[in-house]
Amino acid sequence: MIIEPRTRGFICLTSHPTGCDQNVINQIEYIKSKGKIEGAKKVLVIGSSTGFGLASRITSAFGSDAATIGVFFDKAPVVGRPGTPGYYNTAFFEKHAHKAGLYAKSINGDAFSNEIKQEVVNLIKEDLGQIDLIIYSLASPVRKHPISGKRYKSVLKPIGETFTNKTVDFHTGAVSEISIEPAQGEDIENTITVMGGEDWKMWIDTLKAENLLAEGATTVAYSYIGPDVTKPVYRNGTIGAAKDHLEATAFKITEDLKSIHGKAFVSVNKALVTQASSAIPVIPLYISLLFKVMKEKGIHEGCIEQIQRLYSERLFGGDVALDEKGRIRIDDWEMREDVQAEISELWEKATSENLAEIGDLQGYSQEFFSLFGFKVPGVDYDKDVNEVVVVPSEN
Repeated sequence: MIIEPRTRGFICLTSHPTGCDQNVINQIEYIKSKGKIEGAKKVLVIGSSTGFGLASRITSAFGSDAATIGVFFDKAPVVGRPGTPGYYNTAFFEKHAHKAGLYAKSINGDAFSNEIKQEVVNLIKEDLGQIDLIIYSLASPVRKHPISGKRYKSVLKPIGETFTNKTVDFHTGAVSEISIEPAQGEDIENTITVMGGEDWKMWIDTLKAENLLAEGATTVAYSYIGPDVTKPVYRNGTIGAAKDHLEATAFKITEDLKSIHGKAFVSVNKALVTQASSAIPVIPLYISLLFKVMKEKGIHEGCIEQIQRLYSERLFGGDVALDEKGRIRIDDWEMREDVQAEISELWEKATSENLAEIGDLQGYSQEFFSLFGFKVPGVDYDKDVNEVVVVPSEN
């Protein structure tokens, strides 16, 4: 079939298998071009099909020749209906990993559930014995609690008072003002339950109880802080409360792993175009300005560049260089004073009329559609493509 992008608001409803394959190939080639990383050899990536999770799996496999297990939650394609991009990404990652002689298996299901945790436990026991690196990169708006069975939903809201600022519709380039009402009732608690550190700790507790963590095992979860302009709705809002909980959990996990000399870290990463960030008011405008400034300075990074630098310079480079709160800061280039000063100046000027000139809305749009396998250089989108692709390890 011929597959074209169909959007609704900040969501793309279709994805292109050939484009997703090319995205995976491009990331693999980048990692191979940067040379070997003396990193972990048996890696579990929880939330492995897109964004930082996928980049982590690719970096582990093609940077360190690691065996990888990925946990993801995506829809498989059926005849006449494409699968989700994460499904295609996983299928093609496995194909390329197997071709390179690397172990790669994936489990498709709800990572919050006890059932999927048990499946992973069984797979590690059968195939790998123990794991030495666990990447936690889940991004879900909803969590069914494995103990209570209650369904929790996260919200993106400020805390205390209404937030009003600029935003942009990246499809049209229209800059407008938006107001977001503050959190109410159990909004904060629910968001922490979904996006905080409880599930991360449950995963590590489960693996440790089954003796599946190697001596000196490391686990890393991903977080974001961001600039002053997004703080009221992000870091000082409900999502930020969840990130605070996630970051505090790292210290608890490190304490629990003392007996095996293991450690837990939170890596604060750069703002990037993801399915989640595209839906957050203010963020698309900020990222379009950020892209412009960082590209002009020659320090722009995507997911794969960020994770390669995290692995090669921090996790396995001899100095993780923690900040005053014990976090790895791989957002250091984004948060440079000169970068943020320029963005603040551009933010005040930004209008529908001048954004195409002072920002990089085209780059933002390109990144957004490429998440779904569209607008990827070198792909013929007029060509018939087989939408039915399978993840090899699911067969």
